Amino acid sequence: MGVATFFSRIAGLVREQTFAYLFGAGIWTDAFNVAFRIPNLLRDLFAEGAMSAAFIPTFNSILEKEGRQKAFKLTNLTLCAMFIVVGALTLLGIVFSPLIVSTLAPEFVNNPEKFEITVTMTRIMFPFLLAISWAAIAMGILNSLGEFFIPAIAPVFLNLSMILAGWLICPLAQSYDYPAITGMAIGAMLGGLIQFAVQLPALFKHGYRFRWVLNFQDPGIQRIIKLIIPGTIGLAATQVNIAISTILATSQGDGAVSWLGYAFRVMQLPLGLFGVAVAQATLPVISRQAAANDRDAMSQTLAASLRLSSFINLYACFAIIALAEPAVRILFQHGRFTPEDTIATALALKAYAVGLLFFSLIKIMGPAFYTLDETKVPVIASISAVVVNIVLNLALIKPFGYWGLALSTSIGAMFNAGILYYKLQHRLGSFSRFGLVSALLKILAATALAGIAMQQSFIYLAPALAAIIGSATVGSLLNSMITMLLALFIGTLVIAVISTLLKIEEAGRAADMLLRRLRR
Repeated sequence: MGVATFFSRIAGLVREQTFAYLFGAGIWTDAFNVAFRIPNLLRDLFAEGAMSAAFIPTFNSILEKEGRQKAFKLTNLTLCAMFIVVGALTLLGIVFSPLIVSTLAPEFVNNPEKFEITVTMTRIMFPFLLAISWAAIAMGILNSLGEFFIPAIAPVFLNLSMILAGWLICPLAQSYDYPAITGMAIGAMLGGLIQFAVQLPALFKHGYRFRWVLNFQDPGIQRIIKLIIPGTIGLAATQVNIAISTILATSQGDGAVSWLGYAFRVMQLPLGLFGVAVAQATLPVISRQAAANDRDAMSQTLAASLRLSSFINLYACFAIIALAEPAVRILFQHGRFTPEDTIATALALKAYAVGLLFFSLIKIMGPAFYTLDETKVPVIASISAVVVNIVLNLALIKPFGYWGLALSTSIGAMFNAGILYYKLQHRLGSFSRFGLVSALLKILAATALAGIAMQQSFIYLAPALAAIIGSATVGSLLNSMITMLLALFIGTLVIAVISTLLKIEEAGRAADMLLRRLRR
């Protein structure tokens, strides 16, 4: 899963680099980001949010108690029900796109051309919602059956579709007198369909066959509905927060939405590569343990996942804060993406990095409550965090501008994760019996010192290299690449030494996995 997710995230970065090279950060990229965000708000409900968290425990429970055929019957019932419900939402979204866009981005109404293209791209991308929802269900089934590579590699095809669209469909769209960026919307929609289709052969290999069946009275469907309703309420609160953030971002002038979008996607690299991967691998395991009523095993699995995720994401957090500007320069400062865009995006990236650990922990702990058939806690945590986030959005946007929105998102995630952690210990017992607290303190010390080492190394090496190589100025691409790689190398050495001295198990496990991959 880690290897497949790595390729997926690298493809995602190439997609963003293509996007930045072709369109930079301005009115067209702002329009695309708003248009793509609209179906994504609903995707969080029906794909990677409440639906997956409700479906996977139910699927695993039936798989454990009644066998594979009954579990596949539930799959067909779920896919058909989603076709009806999500299909209806898609049609409504297409019809009411102008109203949705004017609500989510009211400033766009003042620019008719920008507003019109945002509405057009929203309509093009709405079918993406149904395709990606089915893809998420397929991913959950395959993970439950012990198949990890195919579902983890599937998002690569979404990214490849958008990369190819940038070079092939965008010029074609322009030849028909549409703005070139319309081609990226078509690529995103097609990519969602491909992401689902590439998982079908693996499903068929495990004996799955699609049948059209629709029965909302089925006990499995009833359980999913029971779990999804409170989860949807909680996620709906989150979507309200995202909507408000979008509205506020559009008030910060051309480019602000794009800067936040680029920064968030860079932050998604470690989150998707490790945070989401750990969460996706954990959920089927704890679902089976919950079905067997083995709460001690659940606690141990969760504690191990929290430790591993904390080690990886804290290191990534401090590395991003230390090296945000050269990283953005290397990734995006090409074509139409300017040095000013680099500085603005780096500020937002640092603010998002503050919440990186908490984003990853939420993805692990939130679904754990669904496996226990307890839905109130994630809802309460989500709504509470949203309230905090909205208050901070309004408070921070005036002194800090657009990047205050990113910082408030990180603080809201911290609040959410804190509630989940506190309540989860009440359900399963203290994680300290597995050495979680002491391990986290050691990890925090090691990663923070590594971050300081990286920052100081970069500050010293950048001007030193510029003095040695006259052509490699401090702000040049060559200087940034060399000094960032050296700083990362120094930071890795520091965390390796400190982890050895503090006997941090997760560092040893990560090193062993890396060595095994290299030997292969």
